[in-house]
Amino acid sequence: MKQNKEPKRYDFTRKPKKPSPFWMWIANHFAIDPRLEGRPLTINKINMEGIKPPYLLLATHASMLDFPVMYKAVAPYGANNVVAIDAIRDVGDWLMRQLGCICKRKFVKDLHLIKNMKYSIETLGDIVCVYPEARYSFDGTTSFLPDSLGKSGKLMKVPVVVLRMYGPFISAPQWNKVEQHLPLRADLVCVANAEEVKTLSAAELNARIHKELQRDEYAWQKEEGIRNTYEKRAEGLHHILYQCPHCKKEFEMYTKGTKIWCNACKKVWEMSELGELHAEEGETEFSHIPDWMAWERKNVREEVESGKYRFEDDVTVHTLPNAKRFYDQGMGKLVQTVEGTHLTCTAYGKPVDLFWEGTELESVHVEFDYPFRKDKYKKNIFGDCIDISVHDDSYWLHPVSNRTQLSKFSFATEEIFRLAQERVKKEHSAKQN
Repeated sequence: MKQNKEPKRYDFTRKPKKPSPFWMWIANHFAIDPRLEGRPLTINKINMEGIKPPYLLLATHASMLDFPVMYKAVAPYGANNVVAIDAIRDVGDWLMRQLGCICKRKFVKDLHLIKNMKYSIETLGDIVCVYPEARYSFDGTTSFLPDSLGKSGKLMKVPVVVLRMYGPFISAPQWNKVEQHLPLRADLVCVANAEEVKTLSAAELNARIHKELQRDEYAWQKEEGIRNTYEKRAEGLHHILYQCPHCKKEFEMYTKGTKIWCNACKKVWEMSELGELHAEEGETEFSHIPDWMAWERKNVREEVESGKYRFEDDVTVHTLPNAKRFYDQGMGKLVQTVEGTHLTCTAYGKPVDLFWEGTELESVHVEFDYPFRKDKYKKNIFGDCIDISVHDDSYWLHPVSNRTQLSKFSFATEEIFRLAQERVKKEHSAKQN
């Protein structure tokens, strides 16, 4: 049923709380420890001598396993964890605030978030943990990273630490969320102490951060000889490997068990226990899954640069104005071209017409088969969806016609942003000359 009454929005101005020792004890014993049981975790601390809270922690993002790994890595300390509003909704706002969480909307510039981070550091004296990719990695490598991380680090005026995790992705990739019990590794690396944060330029600090956040979980899996014996390990892979490298057709890929195939040319690949792909017949174009995705991104980049790229579809629309529940808003239309992204729909009984220029949307959050726990969220079964936010609402959009196009939509958003940024820089340079 559609919601016509204007709901109360989430209050992002509320100051975060110091993590409650009692509720952290509960979380450790009933959530964190059980989640990590049967998953050997290795924690490596690098350049961390003398580094204590408060500090800024920047963590890689791959699956729900990131959160228990993060808490173990920073122990015996807690952290004010920056968490997306949909995750706050999943657990509950009251409890998440007791655990010190700071709520935000993905890919929205938010002054209140900066203020709450500074409050956590300067007043509470806590670690502030941010996941700068802002969405789960599709292929176990580092996703889009903003160029503002160096500026953010300097603004906090405390040591900057990176948490680089291996294992959360291969244990539960977003396109196949059945969690496997595989080894985990966390590298806790101080990239700049407090004095270095003062003396380094924002660009220099940004370069250090970007370097330490790079990882490739499939390469790590192969190097460590970690075998994933799950008999359905390839299922869902077609969400990210949507273009056939043999016949070049898009959106004709399918998966079942340990196989992925193209319905157009009938070529088949097998996914090994080490996460590699092997063609059943003929050439194996890409044995390494991230290489296949990099090829797809290159193709999208060429489409964007040529001006030919276009996405258009009817979408079901749900909104998340607060951390309580989703609101059904019926149907809308989503269009994306090299000029930007355009959403038209009705929300709370009023027409909505939103347009994000290329420079205004860095990336988007994509969910496959959302929500995974369909027994828990029976009222909100969206399937594959895109989450695009404005300051006071989040629009969860499920395309009704276009099969497996969300990875391409995500690539295109980032490439449109990159191209728009390059144009702005050229225009700025031309004015100076």
